[in-house]
Amino acid sequence: MAPQPPGSVLELRAAGNESFRSGQYAEAAELYGRALDVLRQTGPANPEEESVLYSNRAACHLKDGNCTHCIKDCSVALSLVPFGIKPLLRRAAAYEALEKYQLAYVDYKTVLQIDCTLPAAHDGVNRMTKALMDTDGLEWRLKLPPIPSVPVAAQKRWEAAPGGDHEKADKSRLKEADTLKNKVPTGGDIERARALKEEGNELVKKGKHKEAVEKYTESLMFSSLESATYTNRALCYLSLKKYKEAVKDCTEALKLDSKNVKAFYRRAQAFKELKDYQSSLEDVNSLLSIEPENSAAAKLRQEVNRSLK
Repeated sequence: MAPQPPGSVLELRAAGNESFRSGQYAEAAELYGRALDVLRQTGPANPEEESVLYSNRAACHLKDGNCTHCIKDCSVALSLVPFGIKPLLRRAAAYEALEKYQLAYVDYKTVLQIDCTLPAAHDGVNRMTKALMDTDGLEWRLKLPPIPSVPVAAQKRWEAAPGGDHEKADKSRLKEADTLKNKVPTGGDIERARALKEEGNELVKKGKHKEAVEKYTESLMFSSLESATYTNRALCYLSLKKYKEAVKDCTEALKLDSKNVKAFYRRAQAFKELKDYQSSLEDVNSLLSIEPENSAAAKLRQEVNRSLK
């Protein structure tokens, strides 16, 4: 007796997932479509499940190169559950494939408001920034559609979602600028890097450290030769309690400027928060050998010494 085809929403979704993993994208899309039909015919409305099915079908369309249908399904998914990370990323990729760089940029930036640790979104923003600068010049930001503001409730919803490997994402994102270190920046690259750094500085003044990190990261993609960009991003990481990232940025700054007082001080602060008091003390002492009258460093040394006792 032949096996019965899947009939429930969960069975159809599971079968679609299996077909997708096997590379049978058209078959998976058809199964997700059938699951949507069953879902609409049975029981009360379930926007979360419906949104997932549309997003999954969109992934099939994207794999098959049907970007228009991908965008349509992602938009429906987002209308059901606003600010879903997967449909935003899939729609951004579809817009990018269609060379609709402004719309892709908006979706990638929206994702970063929800989770600033996602390498795919950072990479997308960097690609779109370069593409838009090439096509529209330094005034490209003025031509962008408005970027929606993600409510805190939506951010918390996705932060609480299971299965997110944020530590792995953080490590991947911190490698972004490293890939361009062997590239000699052009005059235009340096100009763009400085403009982005200044945008980051303005965000810091407003207390928007998470957004400033994005600007500094974009800046470093164009030129990683300015130590101040690293120390500025380190300051943001300290405010965001991302101490390991702050240590890394200060170390990069010191490679460029071995007597960078801000880098020593901020790395010492980060080491202190990580309870690596010996390393913190070494950095404070290095700073005071450069600036013996630095009162903030002297105070920090006292605090670290107390912790060492």
